[in-house]
Amino acid sequence: MRSNSQGSQMDQMAYGAMGVMRRLGVVLAMGTLLAGCVTVGPDYHAPKVKSPKAWHAQLGEGLTKTRVDSRQLAHWWTVLGDPELTHLESRAVQDNLDFKQALARVREARAALGIEKAGLYPALDSGGQAVKQRGSENAGMAGEGRLYNLGFDAGWEIDIFGGVRRSIEAAAAELGAMHDDLADVLVSLEAEVARNYVEVRTFQARLAAARANLAAQQKSYDLNLSRFKSGLIDQLAVDQSLQLLESTRALIPALKTGLAQAKNRLAMLLGRSPGSLDAELDPERPLPMPPVTVAVGIPADMLRRRPDVRRAERELAAQTARIGVAKAELYPKLRLTGSIGLESVSTGNLWQWASRTYRIGPGFSWPIFHAGAIRRNIDVQTERQKQALLGYEKAVLAAQVDTENALVAYAKAQRRRDALARAEAAARRTLDLAEDQYKAGLIDYTTVLDAQRTLESLQDGLAQSRGEVVLDLVRLYKALGGGWSSMAVKGKAPAKHP
Repeated sequence: MRSNSQGSQMDQMAYGAMGVMRRLGVVLAMGTLLAGCVTVGPDYHAPKVKSPKAWHAQLGEGLTKTRVDSRQLAHWWTVLGDPELTHLESRAVQDNLDFKQALARVREARAALGIEKAGLYPALDSGGQAVKQRGSENAGMAGEGRLYNLGFDAGWEIDIFGGVRRSIEAAAAELGAMHDDLADVLVSLEAEVARNYVEVRTFQARLAAARANLAAQQKSYDLNLSRFKSGLIDQLAVDQSLQLLESTRALIPALKTGLAQAKNRLAMLLGRSPGSLDAELDPERPLPMPPVTVAVGIPADMLRRRPDVRRAERELAAQTARIGVAKAELYPKLRLTGSIGLESVSTGNLWQWASRTYRIGPGFSWPIFHAGAIRRNIDVQTERQKQALLGYEKAVLAAQVDTENALVAYAKAQRRRDALARAEAAARRTLDLAEDQYKAGLIDYTTVLDAQRTLESLQDGLAQSRGEVVLDLVRLYKALGGGWSSMAVKGKAPAKHP
């Protein structure tokens, strides 16, 4: 049971603490009124983009200016109708290491924004210590003693000229840029998965054609060898057929190497070790078929979708805000500080009213002379903003060029494929006729040899051309900014820009 004197002391301490807190509250309220009065530096306004109303490339071969279906563009690979490709795309988003790194950068930027926002609020710390000390006799402070203290310290730098708010603005824009960087990584990832998958199927088609030609040429060589042994032909035809046979055989190792490399690249995109996808990719499947029509919309829509353009715009916004952060350093800084606590030379007296201690009041600092460093920093940030603006304009231009090139390439690749298909059919008929005439003794083997070489070359070229059509379609969807909005389906959609 405490004594009346002790109770009185505790009541006095509580009353005194309340008084200090009231004073501190008044000062904080004044600081709140002062904060937000001025925000130095330029306010950001998104640059206006001058985009053409229509594509320069002539649309054809299934390309239409119909507005792009955003849902279809989010999962553009599904138009190819290949379940294996769709499965690989889904796994890549879950396991790709570059995507995980980009996601970590978004989290880092979000945390950095939280740090900047903390600058708007007062900081409160608590602490205490128990010290045994001895003074110097030669300094007139002889003697030993102990000191105990316990209390709270508070500090608040009032954002009068908006330096903290500009830093928050820059951090928020940087977070938006990281979101768009994540989207850009996803766009590239999905395109790379599709590209390598198409290359796997293309190499398989080329290998199948090479093996079929090898089997046919083996029969021709065996026939010529048999006829040579029978004295019906000379050594020249045998050697010519052997030369073509071995040349075709020499192509197969290079094609197998290309196939293995494409599989390994695909495995790496899925965060897997080399060879881990061989079992599911070894069964040969036909190349995915591009759709009959492809909607490409208009250039303005493309620019709004492209994550690299969006990222460049957010980086420009962040750098504009940093000019304000630099300019705020020219002006005074007002800081409110306060502390309340107990201090005594003994623990027995620490909780008495007489042990109270407090300090509260404003303080300010104002840079007077820094040899022009502050203004030079403003110049630095201003020039960086100009660079960011140029970077944004370059991103817009690069996006337009990228898409125009993809449009042209896709249309021309289809025409080349169709021409090669007609040439391959004619070459096949030519070889059939040449072999019939050779067996009838109407022509020499040179004509058959030329027909076989031509057919082999056209079959390999046709297989590559068919793959190139699909690859150009992949490049077109990537250029249009397709794929990144699929993050919403994965539960990783980027937040809207603050």
